Amino acid sequence: MSKRRKFSSAFKHRVVIEALKEQSTISELGQKYSLSSQLIKNWKKEFLNKSQDIFDKPSKKKEQEHEPDELYKEIGKLKVENEFLKKNLGSYL
Repeated sequence: MSKRRKFSSAFKHRVVIEALKEQSTISELGQKYSLSSQLIKNWKKEFLNKSQDIFDKPSKKKEQEHEPDELYKEIGKLKVENEFLKKNLGSYL
């Protein structure tokens, strides 16, 4: 039984860039890297679909919307820890 191979993003990037350059066919790249042609096509399609996001500027508003929720969660966690420590360490002081 063969194990599934895992590929790094750097490796996938290198293969996709070679495929986009079209200096070799997908079949040749598959042979070169011991990959199926379909896998290379899938990586290429995913790369092209996500490439438009590179030029999108992240919205600061979206980042700021999540930030208070995360901060309140952290404050609550710290309060609980603080109360626990006060109760359990008070007898040692």
